[in-house]
Amino acid sequence: MGIHLKSSLLVLFFGLTVSSARAQGSLVRYVKRVLNDTSSAATSKLLIFPTAGFAPETSVEIGIRTFSLFYAKKDTVVNRLSEIVLYTFVTFRGQFGALLENAAYTNKNRYFFLGKARYQQFPLLYYGIGPSTSSGNPVLVNSNYVQIRQRILRQVKNNWYAGVEADFQNIGSVSFETENKPNFDLPLGHEGSTTMGLGAAVVYDDRKNVLNVRKGGFLETGILWYRPGFGSDFKYRSVVLDSRLFRPLGRPNRVLALQLAGTFMTGDIPFNNLGLIGGESLMRGYYLGRYRDKNVLAGQAEVRWLPFGFSRRWGATVFAGLGTVSPTVRSFQVDQVRWAAGGGVRFLFFQKKDVFLRADLGLTREGTGFYISLGEAF
Repeated sequence: MGIHLKSSLLVLFFGLTVSSARAQGSLVRYVKRVLNDTSSAATSKLLIFPTAGFAPETSVEIGIRTFSLFYAKKDTVVNRLSEIVLYTFVTFRGQFGALLENAAYTNKNRYFFLGKARYQQFPLLYYGIGPSTSSGNPVLVNSNYVQIRQRILRQVKNNWYAGVEADFQNIGSVSFETENKPNFDLPLGHEGSTTMGLGAAVVYDDRKNVLNVRKGGFLETGILWYRPGFGSDFKYRSVVLDSRLFRPLGRPNRVLALQLAGTFMTGDIPFNNLGLIGGESLMRGYYLGRYRDKNVLAGQAEVRWLPFGFSRRWGATVFAGLGTVSPTVRSFQVDQVRWAAGGGVRFLFFQKKDVFLRADLGLTREGTGFYISLGEAF
């Protein structure tokens, strides 16, 4: 597919033109204040900055990212770092998208709110369903898409949490551009769909800083039932597994990060709700949705230098991953496993909160992907 910039490229430091000298001076002071932030870890931070980027499905996009980082009661000893991120953008094609993500803890980490809400109105590339789909000549799908997924978890004992979760998804105004593919088989849900799932989740989490874990572990297992009685057009079940382990490698600034993730579904599932491979977090280098099916199994390993021993703010990472999809659990095949690998650079963005800005280049047998964001991929 060639190089695609799936995440927004931050232009806080480069290429931003401001008409008035006063605005330029204000921007310079703002950049210096952000880069040299030495406020205490307990201080809540709200950062707003412009972004620009490019993706094959959206063309050039410009937007605004807003980050809120805070500790409940400003207690950095007991409480964990919470984050709320809002990203909104428009493209040169007149498209629009917005994404709100939250990983927030209450005082003494009693409650954990983990979720996301997004709206997007732009086309996506659809390669088909299954592990053997071709990378050439994908179909362009236009739609309006809304998703709200939230977990409300209560601390049960020590680092164990349990609670409820809900997932609402709606896709409308769907059109597949298949003029040059007269024999194309339209997937389930091609006319649009609404799905609503309710379920439960169990989470183990002893991470102190979810944006940059030095040592700890995370395990989530959840199950969702989608039923017409809940307002869903389709009936199916989804089980999610996400396990992560972080360990220092000899020195505090060198970390080994491991992740194993899976999605396992049964029933009638619309194409937009299927498990996906690719994107800026898992299997970096593949287009998000390059492979999709009812079942997904993927893992990755990453070595991080945060920062280098000879630098106070610059670091790097190398990573590699394996993943595949299949229609059933029993049909997973070794020869259908895909690989992704790469590396990236890091810059210590919030010095007291130990949060890095990352830029990653993912390599696959089909091309490369470039990603820039705040916080680690997992």
